[in-house]
Amino acid sequence: MTRSSSHSPYHQSAKPVLASKRASNRTARGAADFLRAHDRMAFLLPAVTRMAALQKDCAAILPDMFSSCEVQQFEAQQLVLAIPNAALAAKLKQKLPKLQQALQQRGWQVSSIRLKVQVRQPVQKSVTLKRLILPAQAVSALATLSESLDNSSRNAALKAALDTLVMRQRDRKQSS
Repeated sequence: MTRSSSHSPYHQSAKPVLASKRASNRTARGAADFLRAHDRMAFLLPAVTRMAALQKDCAAILPDMFSSCEVQQFEAQQLVLAIPNAALAAKLKQKLPKLQQALQQRGWQVSSIRLKVQVRQPVQKSVTLKRLILPAQAVSALATLSESLDNSSRNAALKAALDTLVMRQRDRKQSS
């Protein structure tokens, strides 16, 4: 594993922390406590702290663009940013001089910035199925329709579907 340089910015910004940022800070502190507690992991703490500070500064400089980007690596004065798609990479590419200059003003020795497009799998939202409960009159009409159909091979699938629907609706009505 390659160790990154031990440079840290000469000052931290003293902006007020929002509630969501406080939760993030608590998580970061929890991670830091975990790293400190394990001898083999403790050597990662300075690098993790440095990367978190760099991520925070980048987000402060370009908040509208950096919400979905991540600092992937900072080594030998080269900053590598992970970008979720090519469209955002094209927009961010235009702002790289501003980002580099602002980071240098904050004490980061950044001589170049590279972008890496890394398409992520979209987060799948949980699908909630709505259970339709038909009025008693509709259930009765479907039951009557099923009973009135001829017992032929053409109607067998329709009758089975209607009977299943009527049964489910009656079961739902009883359980609610």
